[in-house]
Amino acid sequence: MSLILVIGASRGIGLELVRQYAQDGHRVIATVRDAGASGRVQALGAEVLTVDVANPASVSGLAWQLDGEKIDTALYVAGVIDRASATSPPTREQFDHVMHANVLGVMQVLPQVAPLVDEAGGVFAFFSSTMSLIGSVPASNAWLYRTSKAALNMAVAAAQHDWQRATLITLDPGWVRTDMGGDAAHLSVEDSVRGLRATLASVTPEDRGRLLHHDGRRATHW
Repeated sequence: MSLILVIGASRGIGLELVRQYAQDGHRVIATVRDAGASGRVQALGAEVLTVDVANPASVSGLAWQLDGEKIDTALYVAGVIDRASATSPPTREQFDHVMHANVLGVMQVLPQVAPLVDEAGGVFAFFSSTMSLIGSVPASNAWLYRTSKAALNMAVAAAQHDWQRATLITLDPGWVRTDMGGDAAHLSVEDSVRGLRATLASVTPEDRGRLLHHDGRRATHW
């Protein structure tokens, strides 16, 4: 039985990851932002921690809550989106909201959790997006979100050099029908998570620092 950590399990993809991994008999620890989501996650059989990745004070206590654990797979799913294009400069509040959750949260969580993944020789995956890829940008919509995910990719690619036994990667879940993805998205949450789990099971040390798509494809450009 593997230990799976899901950071950002209140709803959507994070909640479905908890459901599928717990259903298959894995031990799952999941973080939620507030007590309101705890019941949903506990009902799936997971252990629940309350952590708000956009709040540095909340994130700072994660390491001691996980003290003594060896984590086979850690998943940083938490994230937010702003859909404005480049014609609308973000306010400081909008910038902070997106960058705190999508980048600062990653950079604060990573050094707390990576040693526990390293000890298990496991995989630490951070949810990114095809919208992060600079080599293929079709439009300026969600430009703050795109920027945050490109920054996340760099943070992970840099950090993977510091933990030699852990494999740090970024993941693209595809366009998924969630509150963030919207009803027009191509993938159901269930299908995205099934694909992500298969992709995670295929990860090798050669993937360190790379972006992997939910269907197993490896990004060939950034």
